[in-house]
Amino acid sequence: MDEKLYARALKFLARRPRSEKEVSDNLAKKKADPQEIEKIIALLKEQRFLNDYDFSVWWIEQRILLRPKGWRALWVELKQKGIDKETLKELEGKFKNQELSEKSELESAEELAARRFKKYIGVPREEVYRKLGGFLARRGFDLDTIKAVIDQLLKK
Repeated sequence: MDEKLYARALKFLARRPRSEKEVSDNLAKKKADPQEIEKIIALLKEQRFLNDYDFSVWWIEQRILLRPKGWRALWVELKQKGIDKETLKELEGKFKNQELSEKSELESAEELAARRFKKYIGVPREEVYRKLGGFLARRGFDLDTIKAVIDQLLKK
């Protein structure tokens, strides 16, 4: 096994947790042999430096804390990072049951919308739904959540 590539992978992992796909892509950029990449990833998994499930949980927790998003947006981000569908389905259940965070998806949406709502005081109801709804939809919240949040804000 190429020690330089292994050291490069460790250095890449030192900055933040990564998915297997991210490490693989990073090594491939350095023109590493695919068999060599597989060996390095297997070793990193064996040493518990790489674990897609743990990475996914970490990613979701960070998103909830720093950039709240709905499940749809998180699903797309994790899929792009190479997380398989079985893991995503398991995580979706935990996300929806608030096992990964103290905040629910609805609470995250309410928090985001409340900050943005100040802009729309005095704006017609339809425009609030369109603009604030679009903002929340781009953050990955589903339509039921968006409608509930906007209705609640408009009642106040």
